[in-house]
Amino acid sequence: MKVQWTLAGALVFFVITAIFAVINMDPVQVNFLFTKTTAPLILVIVFSTVLGGLMVGSYGIYRQYKLQKKIRILEQQLPGSYPGKDKNEHHTKQNISSRSKEIASDPLPGSNKNDSFLE
Repeated sequence: MKVQWTLAGALVFFVITAIFAVINMDPVQVNFLFTKTTAPLILVIVFSTVLGGLMVGSYGIYRQYKLQKKIRILEQQLPGSYPGKDKNEHHTKQNISSRSKEIASDPLPGSNKNDSFLE
């Protein structure tokens, strides 16, 4: 659902930018550091929007890479871990196995063995 909202938001942003760019088609002077040029405002708007999107997207990819790297480092620090092993699977199976043995040996699960219902 989150992806759908993101796509819908991106589509709305694109449509608003396109309408704004089409309305402003006059030529404008663009000043760079050492030079000046004239370009249609529609190109300036579209170029600025695309450049901003690329910058935000590349930052998001960089941040995701750093988080994945941190996750790998933290997973290696878990006790009893080795490459290619799902840590949670081992602990879950071990806990279920020990708990099932405990329940099987207890005739009344959840009760204390010293308790008596007849007293």
